[in-house]
Amino acid sequence: MKKITLFALFALLLTACGPKSYPEFEQDLNAFREEIGNVGLGVAVVKDNKIIYDNYFGVKNLETGEKVDAQTIFRIASISKSFTSTALMQLVEQGKVTLGTDVGDLMGFQVRNPKYPETVITLERLLSHTSSLSDTLGYFTLDVINPATNPDFAGCYNDYEPGKGYQYCNLNFNMAGTILEKLSGERFDQYIVNHILNPLGLYGGYDNDALDSTRFATLYSYNPENDSLEAQPGAYKSRAEDIANYITGYTTPIFSPTGGMKISTTDLAKYMMMHMNYGLYPGAQERIISEESSKNMQTPRSDDEHYGLALWRNADYIPEVELVGHTGGAYGLRSAMFFHPEEKYGFIVISSGAKRSDEELLKGIIKLMYDHFIANE
Repeated sequence: MKKITLFALFALLLTACGPKSYPEFEQDLNAFREEIGNVGLGVAVVKDNKIIYDNYFGVKNLETGEKVDAQTIFRIASISKSFTSTALMQLVEQGKVTLGTDVGDLMGFQVRNPKYPETVITLERLLSHTSSLSDTLGYFTLDVINPATNPDFAGCYNDYEPGKGYQYCNLNFNMAGTILEKLSGERFDQYIVNHILNPLGLYGGYDNDALDSTRFATLYSYNPENDSLEAQPGAYKSRAEDIANYITGYTTPIFSPTGGMKISTTDLAKYMMMHMNYGLYPGAQERIISEESSKNMQTPRSDDEHYGLALWRNADYIPEVELVGHTGGAYGLRSAMFFHPEEKYGFIVISSGAKRSDEELLKGIIKLMYDHFIANE
């Protein structure tokens, strides 16, 4: 009988003790990627407060063929909203604002639904999409809702009373980012870096020009007319000219507090772990937000949508399992951050583009990760 070396024995122990079915998972995942025509992908699995798996597939750029890797940064779209809400909860804790504060008092111009002029639109309603605002007139500038700059500002409001209906609205969060800037005295993008990313040791941000552009994953939108994936350079557009003419507390939407965060898969998983542990990253000395604030963010404000303050409870991805998190979609990208705060597991999915870039992509990949790493463990 051949002797087993210590190295070989150690390797066998690692195989026996490690998460099951890495090859099987990757085989299933790559088959699914081929089926949906995925370009580039980053995934991460957290279990028992540890990142037990993170891996990268496909290419950053179809022309160069450069591979997606651990250094790749993606624009994550609407998961960005949770960073904005987290930052505002810090200011709530500092006593600089309350969730019940009138948004009009914070913005510096009247924010009232003309159909319900007596009903206050609060910060809480802004962050939970129950404000009655809509994106009908756009959301890239505050001029659309400012009565002084747009005589048709009433078009930014729905017919229902604030607090008595729900509509997902990006304008809500570009306004929320502006409020953060006004209250903190820091430019929005810099506040997020200084008070969330840096304390967690994460690399990313909303200012494209402040990041290493060689790390960006090109985003691709599918064109069904010619069955092609087309690069979307606007996802990482320079804002240098806008910043040069910046008006503090008004020009904030250029950073897109509603969807402009750029970050790697692994760093997003670490950020998720902070929310999974109600504001405290495992092993960290200082909280990002209090346990009360974190649980407040995860508490639904709408009965049907189960949306809290930029985090929502969703049972659509895993049958009979309610997860907390957010998704994102823009420029062909699809992203998801979902976790189970009680059982301490979670998933990150970021796709840079696919021929079927819809909910099917996210549901398929999250289900694969759950089956391989959680349910079958």
